[in-house]
Amino acid sequence: MHLYDVAVVGGGLTGSHIAARLAGMGHSVVVIEGKRSLTEPVCCTGLVSRECVSAFAIEEDLIFRWVKSARMLSPSGRSLKLWRPEPQAAVVDRVSLNVAMVGRAQGRGVRYETGAPVAGVTTTDDCVRIEALREGGSVTLEARAAVIATGFSPAFTRRLGLGQITDMVMGAQTEVVAPRVDEVRVYFGAEVAPSFFAWVVPTTAGMALVGLLSRKSPRVYLQRLVSSLTDRGDIASSSGNVLVGGIPLRPLPRTYADRMLVVGTAAGQVKPTTGGGIYCGLICANIAAEYLHRALVSDRLSARHLSGYQREWKRVLGQELRIGYWARRVYEHLSDRQVDRGMEMVESSGLLDALLNDKDLSFDWPGRAVARALRHQALHAFLRSVRLPARLRSHLLQDAGHSAEEP
Repeated sequence: MHLYDVAVVGGGLTGSHIAARLAGMGHSVVVIEGKRSLTEPVCCTGLVSRECVSAFAIEEDLIFRWVKSARMLSPSGRSLKLWRPEPQAAVVDRVSLNVAMVGRAQGRGVRYETGAPVAGVTTTDDCVRIEALREGGSVTLEARAAVIATGFSPAFTRRLGLGQITDMVMGAQTEVVAPRVDEVRVYFGAEVAPSFFAWVVPTTAGMALVGLLSRKSPRVYLQRLVSSLTDRGDIASSSGNVLVGGIPLRPLPRTYADRMLVVGTAAGQVKPTTGGGIYCGLICANIAAEYLHRALVSDRLSARHLSGYQREWKRVLGQELRIGYWARRVYEHLSDRQVDRGMEMVESSGLLDALLNDKDLSFDWPGRAVARALRHQALHAFLRSVRLPARLRSHLLQDAGHSAEEP
C-alpha cells in the first residue's frame, strides 16, 4: 500500500489550500472528499476582505463584485449606512473559488479521491490509516499524517478524541433574483433572525444571496424573509433551493493529536460575529502547513510536537475570536428595542464615523472594531443601561483589553 506524507480529509477551500501548500513543499498528498463533485453549491456568501483577496491570490475573474458600502436595518426599520470611498470587501464566486483551489493543488501533484466519505480514522505508531467508502466497497489510504478539514463535523472530530464544540448556530441561504439590490443589506430583529441577523448580498447583475443565522428553524425564518422581501418588491423570486449548514461559534478544545491537525470550520476557526470562516480557515491552513512540514522533515509527529500549531493560530486569531464570541453573546441578550437604541447611539455619538475613519480596521477583523469601540464613552454607557449579566460584560472587556472602569 502506498504511504502518502499527508492525507487531507475534506476537499473544500481550506483542505485544498493546505494540500497545495504541502505539495509545494515537496510532500506527497492525497485529499479524501465525501462529495462526488467539488462543484456543488455551499452555504456561504463568499464575502471576504481586500486583505484576504490579496493574501491568497484570489483571481479577479473569481470575484462577482467589489463592495464599499453596506446598509444595516434595525428591527424598527432604521437604516444605518456603512461606507468607505475604497472597496472594503469582495463577493467571490465560492464554487469557482473551490474549483480554482482544487486546480492549484492538482497542479502540484495532489491526488483527489472524491465520492469517498470517511468511515474511520486510525492512528498507529507509524501512520494514519483512513478507511473511506466507495461505490461497491471501500478503500484504505495510509499517510504519515492527516489533516482534518471537513467543515462543520462535530460528531466526527469528537470521535477522534478532539473534544466538543460547545456553541454553534445554523445558517440558511438561497439565491434570488434581485434587480433592485445594489449593495449589501443586513437585517436585525427577533422576527427576522432571533439573536442573530439576516443578509442580502448582491452577486452577479440582478442576482443576490439571501440568508440568515438562527439557532432554531433557519428554513422557516428564511422562507419568511424571502416572502417579506418579495412582497416589498426588493426581490423578484427565489430559486427555491435552500442550503443549510452548521457554523461553530467556539473553537475545538484541541486542534492537534498524534499525527493529526484540524483546520478551518472543523476546528471552529470561524468569526463568531458573522459566521465567516474563509479568511480564518486559510490563515490557519498556512500555519498548519508550516508546522506539519517541519514535523514531517524531522519525523516528529507526536501530539507534543504538533501542539505548537494550536499555540500559533491562537496567538494570531485567539483574541479576535474571543472578543467576537463575547460580543456575539452580548448581542443575544439585547431586545429589539435595545438594538434600535444601540444603532441610534452608534450613529448619533460619532462612534460610527470614528470606526469608519480608522484605516487600521478591516472587514475581516471585526473583533478589532469591537475593541476599538469599547474605548468610546457612549458604548460604555449603553452597555451599562442594558443591564447585562456581569460575567458577559467582564469577559468582553477583559478579552478586549479593557478594565471595567474604562474609558
